[in-house]
Amino acid sequence: MRLVIASCQVDYVGRLTSHLPKARRLLLVKSDGSVSIHADDRAYKPLNWMSPPCWLVEEGRDDDTTLWVVTNKAGEELRITIDEVEHDSSHELGIDPGLVKDGVEAHLQELLAEHVDTLGEGYSLVRREYMTAIGPVDLLVRDGSGAAVAVEIKRRGEIDGVEQLTRYLELLNRDPLLAPVTGVFAAQQIKPQARTLAEDRGIRCLTLDYEALRGIESTEFRLF
Repeated sequence: MRLVIASCQVDYVGRLTSHLPKARRLLLVKSDGSVSIHADDRAYKPLNWMSPPCWLVEEGRDDDTTLWVVTNKAGEELRITIDEVEHDSSHELGIDPGLVKDGVEAHLQELLAEHVDTLGEGYSLVRREYMTAIGPVDLLVRDGSGAAVAVEIKRRGEIDGVEQLTRYLELLNRDPLLAPVTGVFAAQQIKPQARTLAEDRGIRCLTLDYEALRGIESTEFRLF
């Protein structure tokens, strides 16, 4: 991971355009290629970002600034004009073991694996905790047509869970024996921002009723 603290201006050019005026910010470049821009607030949420696969090119300029051009496979660009660099360092973090789920999430995974048809008619389980280079996918299943589907399960569905599933999908779709792989983001509650991001990336959202899945109440689920 590369950490840069600098004064910068950020312009995004793609399906929409956005502009961040010049200010001191933290820039993160991760080993998966993602680039994100952070202010000193908003907890983990970046001001702007580019998810992998994307490519970063650094260009020196005559006015002593540096331009980062981050381009994704759709041709969208994140253009970061940098000056007054205060810190620039790189760190090797290694492979993260992943988030340890609490009891409810672990039980949800177990229940959904047992009742995989909750995802849709004709679905079948391939494997729980299907391992990738960056951690295990909660469930790998196949739909009624035999296509692979990766399922990420949360108690509370937030943006970071969607980002996690997005990274898994990008890796799984590099495997010619699995591709194309689609995603399902399943949680007891899904925040509106997470739902919007998931749907924008072609990920289906599934709201789970824990008690219903345990068979205490109706087994009817709400699909959105």
